Amino acid sequence: MKEEYIKAAETAVKKCLGVKPGEKFLVITDTETKEIGESLFQVGIDVGAEAILTIMRPRTRHGEEPSQPIAEMWKTVDVFIAPTKYSLSHTQAREKATEKGARGATMPGITPEMFIETLSVDYNIIREHNRRMKMALSGKKNVRVITELGTDITLNIEGREIYTDDGILHEKGTFGNLPAGEVFVAPVEGTADGTIVVDGSFAAIGLLSEPIKITVKNGFATEIEGGSEAKKLKEMLASVDKKEAYNIAELGIGTNFNAKLVGNILEDEKVYKTVHLALGDNSTIGGKTKAGIHLDGLIKKPTLIVDGEILIEKGEWKI
Repeated sequence: MKEEYIKAAETAVKKCLGVKPGEKFLVITDTETKEIGESLFQVGIDVGAEAILTIMRPRTRHGEEPSQPIAEMWKTVDVFIAPTKYSLSHTQAREKATEKGARGATMPGITPEMFIETLSVDYNIIREHNRRMKMALSGKKNVRVITELGTDITLNIEGREIYTDDGILHEKGTFGNLPAGEVFVAPVEGTADGTIVVDGSFAAIGLLSEPIKITVKNGFATEIEGGSEAKKLKEMLASVDKKEAYNIAELGIGTNFNAKLVGNILEDEKVYKTVHLALGDNSTIGGKTKAGIHLDGLIKKPTLIVDGEILIEKGEWKI
């Protein structure tokens, strides 16, 4: 097995997850990411964990549930990691495992290059970025995101929990992504209104050749405009055949200074000085919408205003 894979896997298993000897450690992977999964499994064995490796057929979209045997197994372990082609983050299976006390991370869309290069970041710095932004958002109500390209959307986060993803997942029931680095919240359903112009990347699409414009009314995307990539987005949402797929599900803020815009949303949504807004399911992050799909769109150089205070101005943090 490649030495660089093992080195990255050691960071994930030992430093980020803190896997201990004797712990039940589940690795969920698929046929397209199994080499990464196998390296994580091997390090789990090396640290003395009761390691289990399961390789499944790739899902067809972000947010699609894994098979029932995997979902049942997931609820019985102490710690997990899931390098897969499509995201298992916003699934009921992951949520139920976390509720049972399992701690761990998903790695949706992880590539060998990302696995090797981005897990070496100083997570203590990311944790401090997250702490500052979480404090600035906590207890607040009205959020506005604007950009020079035309984004101008308002939403309400009153009463919603502010989540942080800093890569250190040592406590029972804690969950995040690896690579890590974001602060995120589920807006109150029905409160988002305005226009979103996504100019960075979109989940399951990649880097955008031209912006995608999304018109939002009463919490739902009502119109999606742009070129071929906007058409692809509409097709993905229509395939779910649920109104809930168009829900404005998440506001996220990237905090990883080492992440780069590469066309893979796992890394893109962590890029410092960006924000992302998602469509679809938010039931696993404090919202009420179950949609079976969750798609993030990244916005560059945003201005973020919360209860009248500018937290980010054209990408630059003011806190």
